[in-house]
Amino acid sequence: MKRTGKGGSQSQSRRWNTALVYLALGVGAVLMIFPFLWMFLTSFKSPGESVQIPPTILPQQWLTSNYSQALVSLPFVRLYINTLLLIVFRVICAVAFSSAAGFAFAKCRFKGKNVLFSLVIVQMMLPTQIFIIPQYQMLAKMGLTNTIFALVFPGLVSAFGTFFLRQAYMGIPDELGEAAYLDGCNKWQTFIKVMMPLTKSSMAALTVFTAVFAYGDLMWPLIANTDLNMMTLSAGLSTLRGQFTTNYPVLMAGSVLAMVPMVILYLVFQRQFIEGIALTGGK
Repeated sequence: MKRTGKGGSQSQSRRWNTALVYLALGVGAVLMIFPFLWMFLTSFKSPGESVQIPPTILPQQWLTSNYSQALVSLPFVRLYINTLLLIVFRVICAVAFSSAAGFAFAKCRFKGKNVLFSLVIVQMMLPTQIFIIPQYQMLAKMGLTNTIFALVFPGLVSAFGTFFLRQAYMGIPDELGEAAYLDGCNKWQTFIKVMMPLTKSSMAALTVFTAVFAYGDLMWPLIANTDLNMMTLSAGLSTLRGQFTTNYPVLMAGSVLAMVPMVILYLVFQRQFIEGIALTGGK
């Protein structure tokens, strides 16, 4: 009888713990989803209803004209293209350069390796805002402001990607590289044919993170490109905010339209995104 009672109390305790965990996760999910739900519902409200006190959750009349007004106010097709080019070029540069640098730091021996890798770590620790002025001055002297290259320029080399892929290469046994060398491979062939294919999951995770960071970048596109036709989605949406008054339903409608590509990207690459989070935590 005592064993049964003890087992029953332990089972009941586990049920309570599970219930508390699900409750906490549910509350967290609601807190995360509510801003997106509020944005979506506000996109169908009238300007007066969007600033009404006390606020209303559901719109009294569902206005789809906010979406047509947002499409007229901004060149969304051009903004989509600019954002897509930004993501594609930053992903290519981040994966290519970070993979090569990560392999060099993990598997190659050369003078000053620790010093150079320390510089990479220092760059990760410093706020990105301190690099904006020198990067803009470099672009201005080259006459490359208001171009796609200006958007890609800060992401040509990724300190986070270099560190991330270095950790991935560190997990590969050195014996594989030595075996490739005995088979006649040089460093480049060992990197391309042996080592790089073993880091596909890490490169996929870096691709997802680079795409998310590039999509959400706001400050740099606003500084580098002042022409609306050369801005990204995030920078273009900021122009809908007025100096004194803002049409919040139109702004929210534009935000919903801008959010669609990243939702599709997440649904397609959901497994890689989750693996990327696990990899960054495991490394």
